[in-house]
Amino acid sequence: MSVSGAWRAGDPPGRRKFVTGPGALALEAGGVLPSFSLAYETWGTLNSDASNAVLVEHALTGDSHAAGPAEPGHPSAGWWDGLIGPGKALDTSSWFVVVPNVLGGCQGSTGPSSPDPAGRPWGSRFPVVTVRDQVAAEAVLADALGIDRWAAIVGGSMGGMRALEWAISLPARVASVLVLASTARASAEQIAWAAPQLHAIRSDPSFHGGDYYSAASGPHLGLGIARRIAHVTYRSEPELARRFGRAAQDGEDPLRGGRFAVESYLDHHAGKLARRFDANSYLVLTESMNTHDVGRGRGGVAAALGRVTARAVIGGVDSDRLYPLYQSAELAAGIPGAPEASVVSSPYGHDSFLIETGPIAALVKALLG
Repeated sequence: MSVSGAWRAGDPPGRRKFVTGPGALALEAGGVLPSFSLAYETWGTLNSDASNAVLVEHALTGDSHAAGPAEPGHPSAGWWDGLIGPGKALDTSSWFVVVPNVLGGCQGSTGPSSPDPAGRPWGSRFPVVTVRDQVAAEAVLADALGIDRWAAIVGGSMGGMRALEWAISLPARVASVLVLASTARASAEQIAWAAPQLHAIRSDPSFHGGDYYSAASGPHLGLGIARRIAHVTYRSEPELARRFGRAAQDGEDPLRGGRFAVESYLDHHAGKLARRFDANSYLVLTESMNTHDVGRGRGGVAAALGRVTARAVIGGVDSDRLYPLYQSAELAAGIPGAPEASVVSSPYGHDSFLIETGPIAALVKALLG
């Protein structure tokens, strides 16, 4: 394997680096990636025996820039900036924090917009990747960094799926794991919420069957619609009612073609995502979440959870309508030695694992002791 810009003692924090796999990656669904790279960022210093490494797994539209200010390639501050850094819950004066961009993504890791062996964007030919494939790629990163065993793996939502899969598929390499607002397998409702998002992108006239990279424009409208649908599921009804109610957007009249304030809010988030995210990656990653099932080929969920040897902390959000608390309770009940699922009380719904810094910091500290 090769590591481009690999971490070295004294490196500035947050600089994006890359690791390239040692060869082809055989995929769970039967395809093959002839080669792949993962982008990642690090904070802190790896100690001499590599025992202080913490892997942080991002959610669907996240990336490796989990902490630090906006910088080239990252137009906003890190998505968990309140948790990673000196004196914070993931204290980088003690811990070496590694955050990879997921396989299939579009922020430096190999995905549909990446060149294939012939130099053309993969586009519609990018193979199906599952959460297990993503973890297999991250194991290559761990090997490249000389990390045999993670002191902890932490993730929420899609990141929680990968954290859990690490603990099940490679239990000897995980000392402790924190799974936030996630599940052992996608439910019918979660798949149903994803379905109109996938259709919105594929129905965009600019989608071109997934091969739009040389076209004048891509499926930005479809991606924006997908984001609007998703964002409603990320927040709670009481929060939307409190923040917006039935108020009109400033200067607009819904009776005369104008928008309600909540519509403007969704438009804003749609535009932000369409400017920074690849629609094909949205499809690939959403489908990897749909197919997530730790029990597949392992005798069911209960048998799979029984494989976990890591000390586990499970957290859910009481207002989460996308990943409801019963799913966190199922994880906690099934993982040997795990305490009951901790409940984060918040009005912000699923997004609370990104917003509620205080309660999430407490769970991280409980994990790390």
